[in-house]
Amino acid sequence: MRCFFIFLLGFFCSVSVYASDEPFTFPSNRGGTGLMEIPTARVIQEDSFRIGASQIKPYRFFYAVISPYKKLELNLHITEIIDVPAPALGDDFGNYKDKVFEMKYQLFPEGKYSPALAIGLMDPHGTRIHPSQYIVASKQIYPFDFTVGFGNGIFGKKPLPEQGEGIKVEMFSDPGGWLSDSQFFWGVQFAPSEKYALMVEYSPIKYHIQTRDPAQKKYFKKPVPSKFNFGLRYKPTEWSEVDLSFQRGNEIGVNLSMAFNIGKPFIHIYTPPYKKNPANRTDPLSDRLIEALHHSGFSDISIIFEGSELWVEAQNEKYFYNTKAIGVVLDILDKLSAENTRNIHIILKENGIPIIRLSTTRTNINELYSEELKLNEFIYLSEINTNISRIRTPRGIYRKSIRYGLKPSIETFLNDPAGFFKYRLGLSGWTSYNPWKGATIRTSLSWYPVNNIESANEPFSIPVRSDIVLYKKEAVVLSTLLMNQTHKFENELYGRVAIGYLEVQYAGIDAEIAKPIFNGRILLGLSGSIVKKREPENMLKLKGNDVKNVYTTAFINTRFNFPKQEIALDIKAGRFLAGDNGVSFAISKFINGVKLSAWYTITDTSDFTDKFNDGYNDKGISVSIPLRLFTGTETRKTGAFSITPWTRDTGQDIIHFDPLFDLIGRNTKIFLEKDEKHIY
Repeated sequence: MRCFFIFLLGFFCSVSVYASDEPFTFPSNRGGTGLMEIPTARVIQEDSFRIGASQIKPYRFFYAVISPYKKLELNLHITEIIDVPAPALGDDFGNYKDKVFEMKYQLFPEGKYSPALAIGLMDPHGTRIHPSQYIVASKQIYPFDFTVGFGNGIFGKKPLPEQGEGIKVEMFSDPGGWLSDSQFFWGVQFAPSEKYALMVEYSPIKYHIQTRDPAQKKYFKKPVPSKFNFGLRYKPTEWSEVDLSFQRGNEIGVNLSMAFNIGKPFIHIYTPPYKKNPANRTDPLSDRLIEALHHSGFSDISIIFEGSELWVEAQNEKYFYNTKAIGVVLDILDKLSAENTRNIHIILKENGIPIIRLSTTRTNINELYSEELKLNEFIYLSEINTNISRIRTPRGIYRKSIRYGLKPSIETFLNDPAGFFKYRLGLSGWTSYNPWKGATIRTSLSWYPVNNIESANEPFSIPVRSDIVLYKKEAVVLSTLLMNQTHKFENELYGRVAIGYLEVQYAGIDAEIAKPIFNGRILLGLSGSIVKKREPENMLKLKGNDVKNVYTTAFINTRFNFPKQEIALDIKAGRFLAGDNGVSFAISKFINGVKLSAWYTITDTSDFTDKFNDGYNDKGISVSIPLRLFTGTETRKTGAFSITPWTRDTGQDIIHFDPLFDLIGRNTKIFLEKDEKHIY
């Protein structure tokens, strides 16, 4: 066996073949790129994701894999152990289930003479049922792909201990122990076509000694019959895959997966160019411009002529990117503008608040659309400014004072002893009234005719969120009834105050200020709230006999933007809802409109007297997806979903209505420069 590895390593370093990771970016049992039980040095393409499910008795895996950054692959999956109950959670919880995080980073891509080399962490946090840290190399000599790796834990000579909070990486904390505990694994894939692939691997996993694995006592009392696994892959479409395998010498495996590019529209997004309407050709130019802008997706429109100056003020109601909205206005002005107009100023608003101003000339617009100017030349000759706080016309034409919406609502409640997966289905409706600049009066009501959410847990010592099930089990919910006032001062200083029923659990007052600096590379802010708990069974009543009479929060907020990488780092430090002081870190990645986020909060939990909150760090992930990816037309609407591994009370905050960091968002100079490609 040792000679075989020496042969393979020598083979990797001597063959003069260059290849990328494709087409061998297939899923392993757990979803990460690999063969069956072992990983490879391959990673899925940047800005892509894969979802799927597999079963190799006694394990059932449900996984989601993503590459938010080049060479990096993240894997979240749930491991279910068939016919093994979860200890101390009761029959309603069903089979044992474990939430697992894995990551792999490709240190070096494959070269002409060298293999791809990657390092990986499996299950480094929590119960660590199947943990490992490994180094793996893969070399492609098409249509073959050879892999050799070395890892501890599940691949090693002995199981690793539980970690609890935090992350344990023996590879770095005890490299000598990692070396002595690790074992080799290897595999080969053969892909004669884009639709088929064969695979064989050697997996050193000693299931019979994995005493931390709940499956060991029932299924692995002695070593498995074989350490060799064999499989067949079939891709019926470019984005789907079906894998069949024979593993451990006695089990049939099935793996179904789908892979997509993040942010790539499922239907091509088409924006029809503006065409002049012959019926209104005799109308005044200002009227024709207003009608054209209104039919193109704008509201609250003002057209002001001042000598040779033209001012266009409007609210973007349709376009996901504000730079795209500016491009639509430019296209209209190219077709409809007075001969004596020289300078043109376009201001985009949000609820009457000026956000962006582009100043250019009529000549520049005409030359852009006649292709005498390239887009970068047009941008250079124009001025984009976000340091504006005043508009010329307080109320424009086609102003939308009343807005409303209705959408299906699906909410989940996971990991409770009463059942791992609980849910409610229904409708959520909202209406808002904007009486003046920056003001919003909003109410939202939800109805859940299908609702099985319940909990076997009692609320904890300071139940700021652990009693959420009392609110979620209600069929009719008044989520919000509030008034919000946002104002933009001079020098790009924003302020916001909201009062009323702020969210489903809390009512009170919420306030914040924020300001972008260094052209938006950093956002700074202060925020705080004073709230009371709402009564779950009475939509308008406040709780009188609560753990705390009033809950207060106070934060210093900072966001660091890295536009080249499309990454933002949020740091929120201060007093959280239960009175615990600490700091929350959130990192987000923007990929073609899709926003992926993860957060981790560290607070002083000494005030909690229950064992569930004491020492716990709140954490979770979320995703926001623009609906334009599915409609084939422009829309600003998005769908969002977030998930946390447990419902706890540490590191909690209220839900904020239209927070200022989101209002500022990409409406800063550094991001407008990056988004200028959407103009034309």
